[in-house]
Amino acid sequence: MDSEDDMLDANDLESLDDEFYSGETGMGSDDGDADYGFVDNDSDDSDDIVSHRQQQNFTVLSEADIRHRQEEDINRISQVLSISRCEACILLRHYKWSISKVHDSWFADEESVRTAVGLLEKHVEMPNAKELTCGICFEVYPRDRMAAAVCGHPFCITCWRGYIGTSICDGPGCLSLRCPDPSCGAAVGQDMINMLTSEEDKEKYSRYLLRSYIEDNRKTKWCPAPGCEYAVEFVVGSGSYDVGCNCSHSFCWNCTEEAHRPVDCGTVSRWILKNSAESENMNWILANSKPCPRCKRPIEKNQGCMHITCTPPCKHEFCWLCLGPWTDHGERTGGFYACNRYETAKQEGAYDEAERRREMAKNSLERYTHYYERWAANQSSRQKALSDLQTLQAVQLEKISDKQSQPESQLKFITEAWLQIVECRRVLKWTYAYGYYLPENEHAKRTFFEYLQGEAESGLERLHQCAEKELQVFIDAEGPSKDFNDFRTKLAGLTSVTRNYFENLVRTLESGLQDVGTSGGQHAATSRSSSSKCPASRSKSGKSRSSSAWPK
Repeated sequence: MDSEDDMLDANDLESLDDEFYSGETGMGSDDGDADYGFVDNDSDDSDDIVSHRQQQNFTVLSEADIRHRQEEDINRISQVLSISRCEACILLRHYKWSISKVHDSWFADEESVRTAVGLLEKHVEMPNAKELTCGICFEVYPRDRMAAAVCGHPFCITCWRGYIGTSICDGPGCLSLRCPDPSCGAAVGQDMINMLTSEEDKEKYSRYLLRSYIEDNRKTKWCPAPGCEYAVEFVVGSGSYDVGCNCSHSFCWNCTEEAHRPVDCGTVSRWILKNSAESENMNWILANSKPCPRCKRPIEKNQGCMHITCTPPCKHEFCWLCLGPWTDHGERTGGFYACNRYETAKQEGAYDEAERRREMAKNSLERYTHYYERWAANQSSRQKALSDLQTLQAVQLEKISDKQSQPESQLKFITEAWLQIVECRRVLKWTYAYGYYLPENEHAKRTFFEYLQGEAESGLERLHQCAEKELQVFIDAEGPSKDFNDFRTKLAGLTSVTRNYFENLVRTLESGLQDVGTSGGQHAATSRSSSSKCPASRSKSGKSRSSSAWPK
């Protein structure tokens, strides 16, 4: 007779089923017909899911957008504070392009702000003389060959160009350029840069100024994709850090690595470090080799007898099993393929510690390899899907449009399916990093996680097959097909089901699998995994439901 705890566990199992596979998440239909688990739009829960999906907490900015915003900010400060455009630019640069900080500091203590930034309240003219001495080269020049910042310190144009040009070549520090006079802190603005420098230096300075608007602002970042010129403005504190650029690259706003939900930034950092570190090389060496007893170089044995000869210049001959000199071995010790001394010493426990370390290293390596190979395989699949998507958009959509007599605007469901495949491959890839760092002693969570991951893989493969192989039939067709509308319904349905499942999967993993308990949850997760092998199960409503969440 079942205990009360078992009955509660069964109820937990039903509850988990209802949450993850009910109509609110768009998991398959009861009868398996052609609705393919579409979300019921009349449901309040489904509305929440749709609105959650449509929320975008970032804005992609082109170079023109950045320049426009920068000019607007400069003009606003110039008008409000009644200062020149050049001075407004210097002021904003000092306060990292924060208009509110400029206002607060300026109206609190204008004098101290001017001193800190290098803005003089009154413009000082150069001495009114026909000839002036340059403060750098100490040569005497006519007044028309001299120039000065707002402080009035005169320097010849040649020295000014060298001073500014060197500063620009040194990098973005030129944006904080001050008067060459060591005792003066007057700022050198863009007006002097444009007046005195070459076209090349003007362009460099302009690029530095544009980039500072993004790099100094905590709300904006450049897209980290190679060669991308877009920037992204992010609403800080608005939930998910995943953002997508117009160049098709998705990345994490917090760490600027590629988008990695449901894995947190710390786990991503550890995983990337592990993939690039030498620790796994050492584990492989420890698990698959032994050190030469004389020179200590690691030796791998992949075939042959137990007689090992180290490479020159060592040339030491020894037994692979006991690591003793080969001169002490022969027929009496078991011949070339055995070692009685090793077996005797092993029974006495002489090699227990070494064997234990080797076995631990081997198990660790095998576990890491399992997760890494699948992580890398999904990355490769994602790259292939991206390539297929580009081919579809460039060539195949036009073919389908011609052969099926459908306008390309009516074929967006195909593009959406491929975009969903690319996104799901990314999520699935990072679930393997998630699984690697999931504590091994939390058996219930691991069981439930592996079940969810398996369902995700199964559903994604169905969507991928439909979007690739079944679509190819209509690409190769000679004319319109009466089955195309059925294909449209099926592919759109699979896309919707897959999207909803993966959104739920991400949220579940981000919550740390909180629905899974430590004891009851373990039984529930185990029962759930076992029941997935059955052809059908009963929901609370009494209806028969396929154990798979995916439409056939």
